[in-house]
Amino acid sequence: MQHILKQLPKSQIELEVTVVPTDYTKEMEAAAGRLSQRAAIHGFRPGKAPYDIVKQSLGEIKILEEAIQSIVEKNYHLAVTAEKMETIGMPEITIEKMAPGNDFVFKAIAALLPTVKLTDFSKIDAKKKEVVVGDKEMNDVLENLRKMQAMEVIKEGPATKEDKVEVAMNMFIDKVGVEGGQAPKHQVYLSEGHYIPGFADQLLGMKKGEEKEFSLKFPDEHYQKHLAGKNIDFHVKVNDVYSIEYPEINDELAVKLGQKSVEGLKEILMTNLKQEAQNKEDQRIEAELLEKVILASEFSEVPDVLVTSEKQKMFYELKNSLQEQGIEFEKYMKDLKKTEAEIADDFAERAMTRVKAALISRQIAKENNIKVEKDELEKEIEAIRVTYKNDPKVEEALKRPEVLDTLAATIQNKKVVAWLKEKILK
Repeated sequence: MQHILKQLPKSQIELEVTVVPTDYTKEMEAAAGRLSQRAAIHGFRPGKAPYDIVKQSLGEIKILEEAIQSIVEKNYHLAVTAEKMETIGMPEITIEKMAPGNDFVFKAIAALLPTVKLTDFSKIDAKKKEVVVGDKEMNDVLENLRKMQAMEVIKEGPATKEDKVEVAMNMFIDKVGVEGGQAPKHQVYLSEGHYIPGFADQLLGMKKGEEKEFSLKFPDEHYQKHLAGKNIDFHVKVNDVYSIEYPEINDELAVKLGQKSVEGLKEILMTNLKQEAQNKEDQRIEAELLEKVILASEFSEVPDVLVTSEKQKMFYELKNSLQEQGIEFEKYMKDLKKTEAEIADDFAERAMTRVKAALISRQIAKENNIKVEKDELEKEIEAIRVTYKNDPKVEEALKRPEVLDTLAATIQNKKVVAWLKEKILK
């Protein structure tokens, strides 16, 4: 096997590989065996016909066509290894010459893994913030728990600021009904801000059965772009008015929430609040560390294939997130007035940052011998099995090499972040 290396723009290379006939004999023999397994060759059991018989029966060009993938994969790998290069993604293959008994020539265009020159970590300035949780945070949570236990009772008389109102709502633009703007049982808590400023105020003082028409401007940043910033006409009819009765914050409420006393409830809440605050601070400092290390490090040109792959990953993360929220992706695109490609392109900058963060993590692990031990991976797998107990889909996924590689990469990234914290944080 011989090859010629050519450097291309955007961290790409072209390899022209020439394989002489004697170097692809084994691939041809294996291909003939596969063909004889599939094709009925008179006088021989499947897979047992000699090479010359398969050649005579099917033609040697047919054997070579069957062997193409094996020849390319083997010799592409040999050429890359000989050049001591690290490629990423699938190469673009073009067959230049292909004839039985002659040199087999192909070209492969591949992207190179970017090189990273790490910064001097002693020059990175980052500090942890003290996590403080006080009475305000505690009281806010208690108030929310109190509201969650509230009783709603239908009342007579006008709606006040403390009430909830259920209305049949219709929205119009120039007397034409807005698509999706009909809600027969729209519930509004008058003490809380509504997504349309001023809407709750319009319902104050209304009674059951009363109707009202009014106009309001939708917020400029509203996610429904066809309504954002527009004046909308509303017609509402009050179905019911509810008074809201809140329980006292006492031992009785604590018992309802599974605790023995209000003091015990507060103790658990404080522990949870501190842990939540600490988790947020950990996420903040990790993001800051990576951002500063990325800005201070040097990268060779990042190939398009890496950014494109990351954009696609972020795109599917968005789709899954919307699905979990019960939002149809087609409607989401319609509201934004964007195509799938345009939404994916919006991720370009963040995708580049994520790619560089991954490259940084890989380089730090490589230079500092940060590895994932077998027992660490097994522990992570067991934790997943406990979370998704007896789920056949999860069990099947945990057998796939690419899933295990992803888990190992996740563990390694966590170890790298821990290493960075220890190295940099003051």
